[in-house]
Amino acid sequence: MRLILGIDPGSRITGYGIIESNGIRSRHVASGCIRIAQEAFPERLGEIFRQLSGLVADYRPAEMAIEQVFMAKNAASALKLGQARGAAICACVVAGLPVYEYSPRAIKQAVVGSGGADKEQVQHMIRHILQLEEKLSPDQSDALAVAISHAHTSTTAQLIRGAGRRWR
Repeated sequence: MRLILGIDPGSRITGYGIIESNGIRSRHVASGCIRIAQEAFPERLGEIFRQLSGLVADYRPAEMAIEQVFMAKNAASALKLGQARGAAICACVVAGLPVYEYSPRAIKQAVVGSGGADKEQVQHMIRHILQLEEKLSPDQSDALAVAISHAHTSTTAQLIRGAGRRWR
């Protein structure tokens, strides 16, 4: 079992989810949102970095997975999202964590079975997979989906590599 930190980045709300997983079974450890006050943008990035650094120090995950930037209609929003991702990635890299990136479509495919799933479907599956009773915010469930997606994807990749070695 390993601890995985999943991040759903945002410049105002960054979701995080920490799971313990062996790639087949996953258990919820912690999740929530980093909500940033109306500060200047550089201070928001610093706050994302500081709070994620604290989470990494408290929980000591083995890996971090983060959602890739998708092309938004608004270029300024896409740039801010990219910078928020950068602050989150830096917090984890400074702590020595390997970082894995997944597209929103790949995350939905791994968790729901459809790359076009909506937020409600993702939330439903996360609650089912992790056997959670409480309602999750969209940012929280998206972050947990990133972590679960990484757990499943990385385990499948390891199994495939192992099978390839056995056939040689």
